[in-house]
Amino acid sequence: MKKLKRFLFVLLLVIIAFAGYVEIVNRNAVHMTYRQKLLRAVYPAWMWFTRMKGKNTEERANNKKIPPVSFYSLKAVLNNGDTLDFATLKGKKVLLVNTASDCGYTRQYESLQQLYEERRTELVVIGFPANDFKEQEKGSDAEIADFCKKNYGISFPLVQKSVVIKSADQHPVFQWLTDPAKNGWNSKLPGWNFSKYLVNEKGILTHYFDPSLSPTGEAVQEALQGTNN
Repeated sequence: MKKLKRFLFVLLLVIIAFAGYVEIVNRNAVHMTYRQKLLRAVYPAWMWFTRMKGKNTEERANNKKIPPVSFYSLKAVLNNGDTLDFATLKGKKVLLVNTASDCGYTRQYESLQQLYEERRTELVVIGFPANDFKEQEKGSDAEIADFCKKNYGISFPLVQKSVVIKSADQHPVFQWLTDPAKNGWNSKLPGWNFSKYLVNEKGILTHYFDPSLSPTGEAVQEALQGTNN
């Protein structure tokens, strides 16, 4: 009985300490559910676990095959209703990411914003909020924009909530990203939220990165250094 009481007491202390840690990590959070706070707090452990297990860690690279359909022929309607003409992106690298607000990878918004700020002169990051994986993006466009701005300081473009998986409603940009007849080589669909596609300065899709490969991690950084070679 004493051992049980001691175990329960220690367990209670651990729970209290963890709850305190969650609140510290999210001290500046605005309108976050407790699930969102919890996922944000455990993100470092989640990334370590998925990499250790080899989950969502695939990377694909292109040998510079020219896309049959020009990347710069694409357009997307942004969260604020404006239309982004991809022809305006010529000469810059573009990282396209399907995002969600209620996912274990949601804290990658921080890394994406960091990457965008550090490489603003050469790189455009574009987020595509989608509710395709376990309905982890149920919010409206206004709610998504508010969540991203207040909790992660997002200033890179966000597209209106879209479908990124293969379907009749798949966004035209993701049709291009996942159809070899359009991009020249890649058929890989997003593995989960926060899958990443890198297009170089010439409109060539050069890389795909699974969600467990961080935007500021070694694989993405090396690809960014090499896309203009």
